[in-house]
Amino acid sequence: MKKVLIKNAKIVNEGAIVEGDVFIEDGIIKEIASSISAKSPNLTIVDAEGNYLIPGVIDDQVHFREPGLTHKETIETGSKAAVAGGITSFIEMPNTQPQTTTIELLEEKYKLAEATSYANYAFMFGGTNDNLEEIKKIDPKTVPALKLFLGSSTGNMLVDDEKVLEKIFKESPVLIAAHCEDEKTIQENLQKYTAEYGDDIPVELHPKIRSEEACYISSSKAVALAKKTGARLHVFHLSTAKELKLFDSKKPLKDKMITAEVCVHHLWFNDEDYGKKGTFIKWNPAVKTQKDQEALLKGLIEDKIDVIATDHAPHTREEKKNVYTKAPSGGPLVQHALPAMLQMYHQGKISLEKIVEKMCHNPAILFDIEKRGFIREGYKADLVLVDLNAPWAVQPGNTLYKCGWSPFEGTTFKSRVTHTFVNGNLVYKNFNFTPFVQAERLKFDR
Repeated sequence: MKKVLIKNAKIVNEGAIVEGDVFIEDGIIKEIASSISAKSPNLTIVDAEGNYLIPGVIDDQVHFREPGLTHKETIETGSKAAVAGGITSFIEMPNTQPQTTTIELLEEKYKLAEATSYANYAFMFGGTNDNLEEIKKIDPKTVPALKLFLGSSTGNMLVDDEKVLEKIFKESPVLIAAHCEDEKTIQENLQKYTAEYGDDIPVELHPKIRSEEACYISSSKAVALAKKTGARLHVFHLSTAKELKLFDSKKPLKDKMITAEVCVHHLWFNDEDYGKKGTFIKWNPAVKTQKDQEALLKGLIEDKIDVIATDHAPHTREEKKNVYTKAPSGGPLVQHALPAMLQMYHQGKISLEKIVEKMCHNPAILFDIEKRGFIREGYKADLVLVDLNAPWAVQPGNTLYKCGWSPFEGTTFKSRVTHTFVNGNLVYKNFNFTPFVQAERLKFDR
C-alpha cells in the first residue's frame, strides 16, 4: 500500500488557507492536520517547503483530438501537458473524427484513455439533429454531460432543428453543455467581410464576425429553452459582458439549474492583442473588447460565472498561419491555464481561494464528480503544489503540447507548478514526469 506524507504546506481549500500536512494512503487522503508524524518506514515524505497545496484542477472543456486528428494532439500528449499545468482531471469534447455521437464510439474513447492518459478522464457525448435515441441511452453515473453546438461546428454536430433541440432539452438524462453562437448571424457577417476582403480578412474583424450579437442571440435562446423545459444547462466559454445578464448569483452552485463558465483566454486577452498575436488567438467565441474582458472577471468574482476552463483546442503552427478564412479557431492552453490565473492573483485581480473555487471545487460540484475537487479526508489524492515565486518563461522548448506552440509564448509567469499528484501518485515534478501510471475514469455521484 503506497503511503505519501506532504509536510509544511499552505493548504488552499474551501475558502481558507491553513498551514499543515496531508497524509495519503493507497491514493486516498487519510488525514489532514497541522502536523503529522511519519507513520511507517515505507513512507514517501514530500517537503512542500511552505509552498501552496491546492486540489487538482478539473478542466471541464478540452479537445485532445483523438481519434482522427492526432497530428494536433493525443490523449497522451494532452494529458501530460495538463498534469504539468496542475490539471489532474479533464472532460473531453465529442468533435473528434469520428464524432462521439453513439455509445459505442464513446466507450472506444474511454479505452484509449485507459491505456494512455496521465490525468483522470471523462468524455462528453455529442448531440446532433438525429441521435436522440442514442442520447437517451446515456448513463448519468458514467458520462458527465451532453455537448451541444448551437453555432458552427465540424461535420453534422450543429443542432439547428428547433423541434429536435426542444426534445433534447426535455429528454437528456444528463446536464447539457452548450457552445452558444448564432450561425445565421455569423454567416451574414462573414459574407459581408468576405465581399470586402476575400479570404484574407484582417483577424481584428474576428470579433465583428463572431459578434456579441451572435453570442447573445444563441445563449439567451438556450437559457430560455432551459427555463421552459426544466433542463440543467451549462453555457460554455462566455465572451461578452452582455451575456452576464442571463446568469445570477442568488443561489449556491449546487442549487443552480443554469450555470456558466469563462475560459482563461477570454480573461487574459482582448481585441488589442490581435495585432501582435494574429490568428494564434483566433478562438470561437472570439476574444472581444477590454470592456468584455473586465466584465467577465467581475462576473466570475461575483459568482455569476461558476467555472474557469481552458477549451484547449490545439492546431499546428502551420494550420494557424493560414489566411483568416482557412486558419482554424482554437489554441492549446492546459499547461499554462493555472500559471496564467496565478499571474492574475499576483496582479491583484483574483484571490487564491477564488481560483481554487472556480478551477477545482466548482467543476466537481457542477458535474457531481465523485470524491474529487477538494482536499478532504476520504477524497482521492489529486493534489498540486505551486511555488508562487519561481519565475519561468514560456518557450517552445518547455511547451509540451504536440502542436509545439503556446499563445503565451514570450510570457514570464511568476508561479510554477512543482508537483502534481494524480490518485496519490506523484506523476510530475519540476518539468519531469515519473513513469506512466494509469489514471482513472471519473465517476459521477448521481
